[in-house]
Amino acid sequence: MPFDPQAATVLDGLGDLRGAEPVSPTDVPRWRAHLAATAPDPTLEELRNGGRFEVVERTVPGPVGAPDVPLLIARPTGLPDGAPVIYHLHGGGMIGGTCRTGVPGILREWAAPLGLVVVSADYRLAPEHPYPAGVEDCYAGLVWVARHAARTGGDPERIVVAGGSAGGGLTAAVALMARDRDGPRLTGQLAMCPMLDDRNDTPSARQMTGRGVWDRRANQAAWASLLGEARGTDRVPPYAAPARATDLSGLPPAYIDVGAAETYRDEVVTYATRIWRAGGDAQLHVWSGGFHGFDQLAPDIAVARDAREARVRWLRRVLDR
Repeated sequence: MPFDPQAATVLDGLGDLRGAEPVSPTDVPRWRAHLAATAPDPTLEELRNGGRFEVVERTVPGPVGAPDVPLLIARPTGLPDGAPVIYHLHGGGMIGGTCRTGVPGILREWAAPLGLVVVSADYRLAPEHPYPAGVEDCYAGLVWVARHAARTGGDPERIVVAGGSAGGGLTAAVALMARDRDGPRLTGQLAMCPMLDDRNDTPSARQMTGRGVWDRRANQAAWASLLGEARGTDRVPPYAAPARATDLSGLPPAYIDVGAAETYRDEVVTYATRIWRAGGDAQLHVWSGGFHGFDQLAPDIAVARDAREARVRWLRRVLDR
């Protein structure tokens, strides 16, 4: 698959990042150290952006018998109470990232123009904490947000779960859990280039091996970290890998997007198609020439601007229903 010409130029400058991607679970500490050195988390003051946003951290009860879940809660300064809530689940292959990962862009592009509260969860990471630790943390955080939305200035009847990459897979998983457990009623789910299928054997996964960002080898290392020897077997449940779900009916409206030139393309297209077949509401975008994370790593190229603007338009529509 060809890369978008502007994206290809950016890719040429990402050699260090691409070379640092893990190829086995033992590579995870080295990969995390590389990310910490090259893309450190924003500080609270940076997130507050000179007073434009109110930002606090707190912990809430985790799953039964597990540690509390840290949450980052942010909102535009002066935002009236009762605003819609974005419940954000960060990316990082289930093996990296924090609740601050990706938040500056969400505050700037979603929270400020649309008047949203953003709550971002810091879930436990593999391989130290394999499935189901991370997804159960995410669900516990969602339950707290829905029950205590007033404490954040949010509206419990207007919650959209959103995330990219691993966070996109967790978004899909949490939506399944909320349906199956009679949990919070979600207004929508926004999954960007989501990590959905542990089998890692689609045509796009094979096609993009050794190319772009987060190729088949890195993806396999991440899934092996999360699932161990169960990866690729019939023992993997849908809350670990949502592509395994046999029933995709009764889910909240979904926005799903992916690059055409990345590992996850085919599993994402299949997932959206299966939502439609189950009678659900899904909006799918496959961005021509986009590599994994192109909208974050190359935010100024034309296709990245188009992708980010399309998400805002969908959010505005789904929150106005």
